[in-house]
Amino acid sequence: MKVTAPPDKGKANAAVVKLLSKALKLPKSAFEITAGETARLKTLRIDGDESELASKLLALIEA
Repeated sequence: MKVTAPPDKGKANAAVVKLLSKALKLPKSAFEITAGETARLKTLRIDGDESELASKLLALIEA
């Protein structure tokens, strides 16, 4: 999975949230970039049930 949006005025950050939102079938409001807003590597907080999120993330990794 890649984001090709330019790092201009938050477009890349919005693209990351949109991509993960779609992949994990969660609303965009469930995501918050907690570190790395201007960096390539980002840390996100995802709101939701921990076990359900773990299953969804594991499925993405295995795909």
